[in-house]
Amino acid sequence: MESTRTVSRAGTSVASIFMRQVYWWMTVGLGVTAFSAYYVLNSPQLLQTIFSNSYIPIILIVAQLGLVIGLSAAIQKMSAMMATALFVLYSALTGITFSSIFLVYTASSITSAFAVTAGTFLAMSIYGTVTKRDLTGMGSFLLMGLFGIIIAMIVNIFLQNSMMEFVICCLGVVIFTGLTAYDTQKLRQFGEEAPLDDATAVRRGVILGALTLYLDFINLFLMMLRLLGNRD
Repeated sequence: MESTRTVSRAGTSVASIFMRQVYWWMTVGLGVTAFSAYYVLNSPQLLQTIFSNSYIPIILIVAQLGLVIGLSAAIQKMSAMMATALFVLYSALTGITFSSIFLVYTASSITSAFAVTAGTFLAMSIYGTVTKRDLTGMGSFLLMGLFGIIIAMIVNIFLQNSMMEFVICCLGVVIFTGLTAYDTQKLRQFGEEAPLDDATAVRRGVILGALTLYLDFINLFLMMLRLLGNRD
């Protein structure tokens, strides 16, 4: 019985170390995104170069998708340094594309949406950490919903229906709020078995976890901004 409690405490300690690193790198990613967005926004020449050519934003988006897919699919074959560098690069590219939201929405709207997103993300991360409920079933349902809203967003590019956009944003908030709790629980469970004696494997897991929560936060923020934001 005593050995079981010891193992449990050790597992909790390992998970805590792993999750601290995940949140640290997620925070680094958000910081890189904020910095690159600020840099582009305060460089009129760079801003003009990027957004005066309709092809450049498309290239940036394609590059971001390629990085996410490549990093997620091939991370086990990468060195720890390569995985970290690609995550930071993805964060920087996201910041470049994010600079455009400052041209569309008021600064107060962006600040409000970020504050609401941060509060929601924190609450759901705590829930995902402390709940005893298995969120696997909910996660599967939310992932199906995610594919659904992606398809709906593509369709609405052509329809340009404001009501459809509102419904998509509402569903998006629900989906990414739930995914935050699900992904937190999943990562913590993974962290309990993390091989702390294998630094490369741990860093890979940390970067993949940071990318997962980073994407949850960014997408939740975008959905909140579309719902709450006031356009310039």
